[in-house]
Amino acid sequence: MTPTTPVASHFIRDIILEDLKTNKFGGRVCTRFPPEPNGYLHVGHAKAIHLDFGLAKEFGGQCNLRFDDTNPSKEETEYVEGIIEDVKWLGGDFGDRIFYASEYFGQLYEWAVQLIRAGKAYVCDLTADQVREQRGTLTEPGQESPYRNRSVEENLNLLERMRAGEFPDGARTVRAKIDMASKNLNLRDPVMYRILHAEHHRTGTQWCIYPMYDYAHGQSDSIEGITHSICTLEFEDHRPLYDWFVEQLGIHHPQQIEFDRLNLTYTMMSKRKLLKLVQEKYVNGWDDPRMPTISGMRRRGYTPEALRNFCSRLGVSKTNGITELSLLEYCVREDLNRRALRVMGVLHPLRVVIDNYSDGLVEEMEAINNPEDPGDGARNVPFSKVLYIEQDDFREDPPKQFYRLSPGREVRLRYGYFITCTSVTKNPKGEVVEVHCTYDPETRGGNAPDGRKVKSTIHWVSADHALNAEVRLYETLFTKEDPDDVEEGHEFTDNLNPRSAEILTGAKLEPSVANSPLGTRYQFERLGYFCVDRESTPLNLVFNRTVTLKDAWAKIENKTPGKKPK
Repeated sequence: MTPTTPVASHFIRDIILEDLKTNKFGGRVCTRFPPEPNGYLHVGHAKAIHLDFGLAKEFGGQCNLRFDDTNPSKEETEYVEGIIEDVKWLGGDFGDRIFYASEYFGQLYEWAVQLIRAGKAYVCDLTADQVREQRGTLTEPGQESPYRNRSVEENLNLLERMRAGEFPDGARTVRAKIDMASKNLNLRDPVMYRILHAEHHRTGTQWCIYPMYDYAHGQSDSIEGITHSICTLEFEDHRPLYDWFVEQLGIHHPQQIEFDRLNLTYTMMSKRKLLKLVQEKYVNGWDDPRMPTISGMRRRGYTPEALRNFCSRLGVSKTNGITELSLLEYCVREDLNRRALRVMGVLHPLRVVIDNYSDGLVEEMEAINNPEDPGDGARNVPFSKVLYIEQDDFREDPPKQFYRLSPGREVRLRYGYFITCTSVTKNPKGEVVEVHCTYDPETRGGNAPDGRKVKSTIHWVSADHALNAEVRLYETLFTKEDPDDVEEGHEFTDNLNPRSAEILTGAKLEPSVANSPLGTRYQFERLGYFCVDRESTPLNLVFNRTVTLKDAWAKIENKTPGKKPK
C-alpha cells in the first residue's frame, strides 16, 4: 500500500526499525488489521488500514486481515463481505491471508484449560452486575470472588459443562486469576469466557461459550506470528493483560503498540451509533453518502488515493486530538482536481434565448477535458439558440460587485460567445423565467478580436441537447463539530443536520456524461466535484456531489495541516 506522499517517520516506524536492527523477530515484520464484523468500516478504520498495511509493505512484510468474530449476537456475514471489499478498495494487500478468531476457538479453549490447570483461571458464578460491583475503583481495590479458590477439578468440570451448554446465558464466566488489588483495573480477574447461546455466522451452534476480546486478541496474534500488534490508544491500559496471557501460556509474544485514533469534526465514529442511524432510518443505509463509512465515501465519490493521502498527512502520535473535516475535503479536492474530467452542468436552470442566433443552428464548441492533464484532450459541446444557465448567474437588479449577467451587461459563455442581456420574461408572480440576449459572432471561443474584456465567465448547456438529471447535494450529517455534545436528556441524534441532503430533480447536464459508468467522477465547472451514483440509469441519471470547490485549506500557504487539541 503505497502512500501518495513521502513516508514520514514516526514512533511506530522507529520501533520497527530498531526491532529489525536487533533482529528481535528474526527480521520479520507481520502486522494485522482485526475488525469486528458488527458493522461497516468508517474513516477512522482507514487510518488503521493505512498504517497496518503500509508498514508491512514498507518493510517487506505481510499484513493479515483477521475478523474478531467473538460476539455472534452482533456479527453478520454481510459485514464480513463489506469489510473485505472496503480493505481491498483502500489498497490493503492481504492476498489469501483472511483469518477469523473463530478459527482459533478450539485452541483458545485448550489454553483456557491450561490456565485453569495452572491455577491461573477459574469459573465464577457472579453475575455481570456483581462482577462490576466487586471490581473496585481507581482508588479502592476490588473484592475477590467467593468462587476464586475453587479446586482445579471443580473448575474443569464446570468449564466442560459450560461448553456442553448446561447453563443459561450469563450464569457463569471464566475469569483469569490475576490481582484484585492491581492499580490497573483490567488485571482485576478479567472475564475470559461468557455463556452465549447464539448462532455464529461461521461456526453455527458448535459453541455456546465465546472468548472475550482481551483473551482472544493476543493469542490470535500469537497463532498468526504477528510481530507488531498495532492498536489505538484506548487499548494502552489493556496491554499488560495482553502480555500476561501470552506470557502465562508461554507462546510467541507479539509487541502491542498503541497510537492515536482518528477523530474528525462533524463526524460520528461509534459503530454502535452509526448502526442506530441505519436501523432507525436517519440515513439510507451504511453506504449513504453522508455516512463516514468507507462504503459511503466511495459512493459519494471519494477516491482511495485521497483517503490514503489524508491518512499520510495525519501522522502518528501518542496523543489523541481532533482533525478538521476541511483537511479531508482538501485531500479529496486535491486528488479529484488531477483526475476528474470537466463538464458543464446547471443545477438550478434559467432559460436564456439568444435572439440574434439562427434558428436550428447548432455549433460544436471545443472544451478542455482537464486543464491539469493535457493528455485528457478535448470534447465538443453543442451550442444553440436556447441555453440554460444557473439562476444565480443572473440578477435583474444586480447588487454592487455582481459581475455576472444582468440587463445591459456583457459576459462570456465558457467556450462559447460573449452575450449581452437585452430583456427578461417574467411569470405572473413577477419571477424571471427567461432571459433574452444577443451574441457577438466575432467572439467564438470566448475571445473578442478587438481586445475588449468582460468581468465574468459563466457556464451553460444547450437546452435542446441537455440531459435531465437528479443531483444530490450533501452537507455535514451533524450540525456540531462534536456530535456527542448534547445537553442532559438529549442524545446525539438531536444534532443531526436537517439540511444534510438536498435533492435537485431538474438539473441539466451536457450530453457527454450520457452512459457514464457508475462511480465516474466529474468536476461540474464552477460547481464542485460529482460522482455517478449506483442508482443512476441511462434513463434516470443520478449524481452525488462529492465535495464543493470551496477550499479553506488551499488559502493557507505552506501550512502543514495538523490537529487542534481537545
